[in-house]
Amino acid sequence: MDVHQYCQDRAAASGSSFYYSFVFLPQDTRRAITAFYALCRELDDVVDECHDRQVAEAKLDWWREEIARFAAGAPEHPATRALLDTPQGRNAPPALLLEIIDGMAMDLDDLRYPDFKSLNLYCYRVAGVVGEVAAAIFGGARNEDDRAIRRYAHELGLAFQLTNIIRDVGEDARRGRIYLPQDELVRFNVREADLLDGVDTPEFQALMQYQFDRASACYDRALAALPASARRSQRPGRVMAAIYRTLLDEIRRAHFPVLRARVALTPLRKLWLASKTWLFP
Repeated sequence: MDVHQYCQDRAAASGSSFYYSFVFLPQDTRRAITAFYALCRELDDVVDECHDRQVAEAKLDWWREEIARFAAGAPEHPATRALLDTPQGRNAPPALLLEIIDGMAMDLDDLRYPDFKSLNLYCYRVAGVVGEVAAAIFGGARNEDDRAIRRYAHELGLAFQLTNIIRDVGEDARRGRIYLPQDELVRFNVREADLLDGVDTPEFQALMQYQFDRASACYDRALAALPASARRSQRPGRVMAAIYRTLLDEIRRAHFPVLRARVALTPLRKLWLASKTWLFP
């Protein structure tokens, strides 16, 4: 099996916006980040597609063992084999990969979050850590910039996850998951039943504007934290920021129709945003 082709097919089939941030990269870096993305898709699918809790837990335990094999230089899965096969992929810290698995495991238990503090831990594990690993793969920064780049990656990952939560409110609710913090539902007088039934209200619009403002602030903090010396090496993340922030703006412009519809950008628009960000840093 060609492990890199496996990961390429996995990434292309997902239709994710992340795919557009890879297309301009040099081959080795593109292979490494595509392998990492394929690994994340594999982990995500364990929770999304496995309806038997014990089976899902067993699969996540297998992945924990697989990360240990990756760290020892002998992985078995095509995604981890592809990750190990590139110099940049070998930069992926095993401890952070295990954090991602722990984040996926939270979806087996935590279908509600009492406040943003508890939601923030979930977002850190499934998105902030992903950003940190991706930033390590892209590399190219001076050592003195490492802390700032980690802060940038964390904030950007949080921004992406909050955008996903806003986009998928209705879809997640129909699957029994509500990621909007419970105390904020109470503060804005939004009932869970309204989310489950797809009932839009002025109160829901106010709640979503609050979520929009929080996500926008994360994008601002992320880009402000990125050192000038790393702007070129971290262009893939900036491409993603351009695509996701545009998506967030489109959702707001459409008055948050997220209970009943999924707002998306066309592939052509994503490619245009990617090209503009890559060529005019």
